[in-house]
Amino acid sequence: MSSKLKYIIIGAVVVLIVSMIIIPRISGPGSNSAEINAQQPQQQQNDRRLAVRAMVLEPQSFDNSIRATGTVLADEDVVLRPEVSGRVTALYFREGDVVSEGDLLVKINDSELQAELRRAEYRRNLAKLREERLASLIERNATAQAEYDVALNELNVIEAEIQLINARIEQTEIRAPFDGIIGLRSVSTGSYITPSSYIAEIQKVNPVKVDFSIPERYSGLVTRNQSFNFRREGSQQEYEGSVYAIQPRIEQDTRTLRLRGIASNEDQLILPGAFVEVQIAMRSVADALLVPSEAIIPEMGGQSVFVYEDGKAQRRQVELGIRTERRVHVTDGLSPGDTLLTTGMLQLRPNMDVRIADFVEN
Repeated sequence: MSSKLKYIIIGAVVVLIVSMIIIPRISGPGSNSAEINAQQPQQQQNDRRLAVRAMVLEPQSFDNSIRATGTVLADEDVVLRPEVSGRVTALYFREGDVVSEGDLLVKINDSELQAELRRAEYRRNLAKLREERLASLIERNATAQAEYDVALNELNVIEAEIQLINARIEQTEIRAPFDGIIGLRSVSTGSYITPSSYIAEIQKVNPVKVDFSIPERYSGLVTRNQSFNFRREGSQQEYEGSVYAIQPRIEQDTRTLRLRGIASNEDQLILPGAFVEVQIAMRSVADALLVPSEAIIPEMGGQSVFVYEDGKAQRRQVELGIRTERRVHVTDGLSPGDTLLTTGMLQLRPNMDVRIADFVEN
């Protein structure tokens, strides 16, 4: 046998021996794992119980609050309109002006009324002189009482006429009813206006009012002077207000309670008509039971959940409180330590055999 062939045979024997040692070590554990994995589907296949996820309920602190949308209103808001028809002779404001209560804003032509006033004043002067002469004669018993009474009555009638004319003159003047800001005007000097004409709008924007509504079930939790926070759409700045008025009835169409709050607006960044997001805090609950909203099953008579008891699913009627984005406060029907089922709501039935495949955090 040649030396080359001898080396080839020796090498083949060595490779064979090494293979016999290494291959069982590699394939052995893998074979066991494959065998176990093959057994698990078989075991699961034999288990006919519905696999569900669950959570053990534990009490936790819960800050009870309600989120709602609202609308900003001016503290006072008036559309300026004339009481009488006439031609505008003067405008005493500019758009956007801050005005004070009683400031003259618009003057309507009153030349005819002024002429009537002067005529009435002349008549009053004559009537007053006649009344004074007759009064002196009465003191000396030189005239009849009836004649003096006629003169006095005439004087009083003229005085009443003058008061009426002055009242009509006042109607030709439009004054600011309160401190506020004038908006955009719709008339100019020389315009002929009537009581239906829109002149401008005046608003008091500090403070401002906030109108919002809450669901009917929270109506007993809100009181006057209760504080709330809100922010304008597109802004992260929060403002604080307080409830000062509560509508004394529930809106039938929406089943909501309307609230009105008031808030400071010194910087005047909150404009009337703005959309705001409101958050009003209710009482804080120290030992609340919170469950995922997907675990709640709506029914005709209320709501229910499924809990795990002795390997079976059992239905529980529950009463609900505040809802958050993902959780619901259960006020009645569950106890700490209950195992709540959170999946399989459509398949579950009372007394149905189930197995818990996984626990989720409370």
